Amino acid sequence: MFTEESFKVFEIAGLDQRMVEIRKEIQPTFQQLNEVFQQFLEPLLDEKLVIHIAQHRRRTTNPPENTWSALSRQKRGYKMEPHFQLGIWPDYVFMWLSCIDQPKNEEAIAQSLLDNQKLFTALSPDFVLSGDHTKPNLTELSPENIEKLLKRFRDVKKGEFQVGRIIKKDDPLWRDPEAAQTYMVNTYKQLVPIYQMVKQASFAQVEN
Repeated sequence: MFTEESFKVFEIAGLDQRMVEIRKEIQPTFQQLNEVFQQFLEPLLDEKLVIHIAQHRRRTTNPPENTWSALSRQKRGYKMEPHFQLGIWPDYVFMWLSCIDQPKNEEAIAQSLLDNQKLFTALSPDFVLSGDHTKPNLTELSPENIEKLLKRFRDVKKGEFQVGRIIKKDDPLWRDPEAAQTYMVNTYKQLVPIYQMVKQASFAQVEN
């Protein structure tokens, strides 16, 4: 499970030095937790999911400001389709359903969610939104913000849409790893109906 040491990794200067600690302190936790999520989600979704862990190989100078992992249907990557993400910034851990980097059929994805915004009303009130996976900024889950971000995702080339929950660095939940894991699993459970809607809108078109 994530610990105080996980967050301290981002205080380390230097690309190579920080990557050593990311591999030591964070990536094993990504693997462990994603195996749990994988076992939970696959029967609900009736499909196999592949674990991806960011390696940051394209970086040559600056150390990563955050790091992440993903569960996706695709073996060769995850950004081309909506996927589940687990990641960490210096101030919080995030659990997202992510639509980033221009996934296939993004207009169909956005429109299906705009037409079925009632799905978001079933989410717990502590769910949040993000319109840019490269920044730690969060947006309150509200009908106005949902519509704004979905329309931007639909109409703007670099538009993104993420919905999920976070656990802040200083959250007492970290003192109980089992409770923290249960909270994470519950987050993805609540996101399943939205993922299934996205799947109908996007994946069926790709496969037909």
